Amino acid sequence: MALPTQDFTSKTKQLIDSLKSVCADYGLGNDGNEYKIITQTFLYKFMNDKFGYEVKQIDPKLGKAGNWEQEVANYSDKEYEMLLLRMSADSAKLKREHYLSYLFKNQNREEFAKFFDDTLREISIFNNDIFSVKTDSGAKIKLFDEISNYITDSSKRDAFCRALINPLVNFSFEGIFNQKFDFFATIFEYLIKDYNKDGGGKYAEYYTPHAVAKIMAKILVTEKVKNVSAYDPAAGTGSLLMSLAHEIGEERCTIYSQDISQKSSGMLRLNLILNNLVHSIQNIIQGNTLVAPYHKENNELKKFDYIVSNPPFKLDFSNFRSDLDSKQNHERFFAGIPKTPNKDKDKMAIYLVFIQHIMYSLTPNGKAAIVVPTGFLTAQSGIEKKIREKLVHSKMLRGVVSMPPNIFATTGTNVSILFLDKANSKGEIVLMDASKLGETVKEGKNQKTLLSEEEENRIISDFNLHQPSDDFSVLVSYEQIQEKNYSFSAGQYFDVKIEYTDLTPKQFSEKMNDFQKNLDSLFSESKDLEKEIKKQLGGLKYE
Repeated sequence: MALPTQDFTSKTKQLIDSLKSVCADYGLGNDGNEYKIITQTFLYKFMNDKFGYEVKQIDPKLGKAGNWEQEVANYSDKEYEMLLLRMSADSAKLKREHYLSYLFKNQNREEFAKFFDDTLREISIFNNDIFSVKTDSGAKIKLFDEISNYITDSSKRDAFCRALINPLVNFSFEGIFNQKFDFFATIFEYLIKDYNKDGGGKYAEYYTPHAVAKIMAKILVTEKVKNVSAYDPAAGTGSLLMSLAHEIGEERCTIYSQDISQKSSGMLRLNLILNNLVHSIQNIIQGNTLVAPYHKENNELKKFDYIVSNPPFKLDFSNFRSDLDSKQNHERFFAGIPKTPNKDKDKMAIYLVFIQHIMYSLTPNGKAAIVVPTGFLTAQSGIEKKIREKLVHSKMLRGVVSMPPNIFATTGTNVSILFLDKANSKGEIVLMDASKLGETVKEGKNQKTLLSEEEENRIISDFNLHQPSDDFSVLVSYEQIQEKNYSFSAGQYFDVKIEYTDLTPKQFSEKMNDFQKNLDSLFSESKDLEKEIKKQLGGLKYE
């Protein structure tokens, strides 16, 4: 009998915890390489079980067998080769000696660690064309590392690899391959939660909160589409792209991304595999998007139908700023590039460069959603205002949602979501102030605001239905925005309401008398306080 989703979630989390315990036992807890060991061992187990699941769908005889691996052992080499050819193009191909059961049976052999590493390396090579992430220079980053080498003491490597293998055999993923996005989003977040820290990569944010990703995707995708492209130029681990692909339909879109962090690019690859988006791994690029954007078409930068991004807000990019400020990039970075300050270089507003890159990268009817600091909405000068002016003059603004404070637990910066739509030539722009929504909870040392599902749905529904609401959302035109000095802040467009109450002469007299009495009382207290202060001052003596 199939396990309920809740049980699968619990058991999968237990497996992840077991792998973390093994790392801790061998001195690798919180080590810089721990995330590689955990995610790659988890991925090997996932791919092993998915291979078994798929071959049983291909050959019913294997599905009926008590032990499909024993049954497949009877295949001739030719029959096995034909079985692999019948698998989908997106599936990992395994040789029989790659199976987890084969490793488990051979764990007492000499130099087991080398045998374990060799197995993972062979799987990487065997599937290199499908599962390798590329760098911006075209080099391929293989699927698996030699995991045992992370143990410094070579005499402990065999035992370490055995300890990693043992938790894997007690649980099967086969029951979860019919699960959908929400299940895998939960598992992925749990898998990387301890590594979602600033220290692992140059662009600090690896994971955008699920509520933010959901709101961005559901506002962007309001109709059924197919054969569309989705892009994130600062993808991190891909939570925004996964949410967007799920909303479009994984089989109806192709994902493209680039990120400077090798760590986050590796995690994004894992995310794609979990979410049945293997066909897009070839488009995952590890490299500097701003200096060397990889995705091109006809020798021009490729344009995309949908773009989502939570770019780094501030970052020291002084070492490549001059590369961006070139004649070649003049059109792409039309509003300019932040200057390098004499000090506090880590506060350079790199997000402004990403916004311009995103605007340049949209197709004629393209749409985008970008997380920005809320201060961007009202800045009265500089690059910020030039970008807002361009969005209005080019008629490509769809709206803004200002989010509650602390929606990201790791930053105190208030954020908003900027929505672009190059087809919105008529206007009717939605400006929304959702900053008062949510419940504040403690997460570690930080405060975090959580939106309820009802609040998330209210934001999405009111935005998509163009529903104005007092002190929450307002519809404005491009002309109105120009009149307000290009402010994108909803609060500046809300009606100021003054409530008038009709009073009789008697009621008016009574209220005025009450005000007079309150003032007399306050003045009297003020005189008493003045006397007391003078008395205290008079009693002070020099010692």
